[in-house]
Amino acid sequence: MKPEQLRKMLANTALGGIYHLPSSGIEPLQKAAESLDFACVRIDLRESGDLAFVLAELGNRLDFPTWYGANLDALNDCLTDLSWLEAPGYVLIISGADTLHAQGEPFALINQVFSAVIQEWRNQRIPFWVFYDMRADGLAALPTLA
Repeated sequence: MKPEQLRKMLANTALGGIYHLPSSGIEPLQKAAESLDFACVRIDLRESGDLAFVLAELGNRLDFPTWYGANLDALNDCLTDLSWLEAPGYVLIISGADTLHAQGEPFALINQVFSAVIQEWRNQRIPFWVFYDMRADGLAALPTLA
């Protein structure tokens, strides 16, 4: 995808969602997000697919407030606020989530939160994107950004 097409796509609130991203697309995506002044945060989950680790890592990388309880409800609360990270749009690039994905339910639960957050931001007309950089095995449910 050409840089201008990528920028246009990212700026379109209606298209925000959860996507599979091939590794080759990370740098262009990050550059496009930054050119739009979006908050673009990369999160690496290769160390562990444990839900507690994932929740803690999301909190650390997104610099959540000290009251963040590292649970799914608190994740939702923080991701729908982000007053400490104000931006015209948000992009999360999550690498190494293969272990989390293999566990099934924790991956589904995190994505339920992401889906609710994306909808909340969509209601406010602010783009919110989640991209998984991981093997495509079993990710048929996630569209791939080409």
